[in-house]
Amino acid sequence: MSESRRLVALLVSTFTFTVCFAVWMMFGVIGIPIQATLHLGATEFGVLTAMPVLTGALFRLPLGMWTDRFGGRIVMFLLLVLCAVPLWLASYANELWQLLLLGLALGVVGASFSVGTPYVGRLFPPERRGFAMGLFGAGTTGAAINMFVAPQLINAFGWRSVPRVYAVALIVTAIVFWVLAVPDPVVASGRRAPSLGRQLVMLKNPQVWKYCQYYSIVFGGFTALSVWMPQYFRTTYGVSISTAALLAACFSLPGGTMRAVGGWLADRFGAHVVTWWVLWVAWICLFLLSYPETDLIIHTVRGPAQFTIKLAPFVFTPLLFVLGVSFACGMASTFKYIGDDFPENMGVVSGIVGMAGGLGGFLLPIMFGALLDLLGVPSTCFMLMYGIVWVSLILNYLTEVRRTPVMGGSLSAARKPKEATAGD
Repeated sequence: MSESRRLVALLVSTFTFTVCFAVWMMFGVIGIPIQATLHLGATEFGVLTAMPVLTGALFRLPLGMWTDRFGGRIVMFLLLVLCAVPLWLASYANELWQLLLLGLALGVVGASFSVGTPYVGRLFPPERRGFAMGLFGAGTTGAAINMFVAPQLINAFGWRSVPRVYAVALIVTAIVFWVLAVPDPVVASGRRAPSLGRQLVMLKNPQVWKYCQYYSIVFGGFTALSVWMPQYFRTTYGVSISTAALLAACFSLPGGTMRAVGGWLADRFGAHVVTWWVLWVAWICLFLLSYPETDLIIHTVRGPAQFTIKLAPFVFTPLLFVLGVSFACGMASTFKYIGDDFPENMGVVSGIVGMAGGLGGFLLPIMFGALLDLLGVPSTCFMLMYGIVWVSLILNYLTEVRRTPVMGGSLSAARKPKEATAGD
């Protein structure tokens, strides 16, 4: 296969995933007018935005397995066409239960990640696989595109226009993808696909579950905050839907575009080094974002002095931007791990890890809403994620940092003493 054909297939796959991700994040924006119309609480809003994420997570494993068996091109095409149907029907929903059921159906489009990742990964040699999968993963910029497009459609035609426009976009994208994509190397080579039992045995590998934990925070956190931030800006800072979506895009846009950079960094310095440092950056950002608005009274010799501690939008938004960049690099480095450790089972392993990330993206908005209803503190969403990142750092340290250089140096050099000991 020529280099130009591989690049065209990579670019059209990235475009396809961008459209899919915009559809997947749709309720994060249209949920705001729906919340006002149906008088939903914070927990109900969290459930509404999380429904598409749930099925997008659960279907990642079977779709990853089908991609290894039938090839990414046909699986992706059928996925786009089938998901356009419930997406169009969502524009006619009038009750919460209808939106929840249709959200579950259209959410399967979020599983496109587990179709495209092994597909593009198999098109390139191992030394370029991190960049290829990172560029494909940059399709998460669809979350930012949704922030720009959906508010304009809502202001001009109402929220029901958004699922209709997105449904047409899915059909058009399916046609473009089918025309420009190349056959999956697995199908083109005629190689027999792994058996179901051989694919599922990956569930017993502890490395897979470690990568699941990493991805549940970098991708799950990215997904959850992408759907949560528009209403956060609206309720915390009192801005309009358009402004709230624009500010929220400062998180989701770099979270997508920088993923390719994260893939390049993982190719250059190794998946572990990138993962270790981005977790630290995310931990620091979440610590600062977690601090709630606080009024302090200090008794001085001249009487009480009152101070207010609050993150203004011009401080909050750049911190959110840095957090988005760190999550993007972490998503890319996690899949660099997978490409290096499981080259023959990328479909099923990416499906398992992607499912864990999607489940994180499903559970976190619900937990955000429950904490907000329980405590009434908006920044509790960041407090929760701060704790989860801390667990990831501990896990990374215990399993890798104690035996792997993260300040530079060669991974092989770090392994030499261990190998020498084994030889003795």
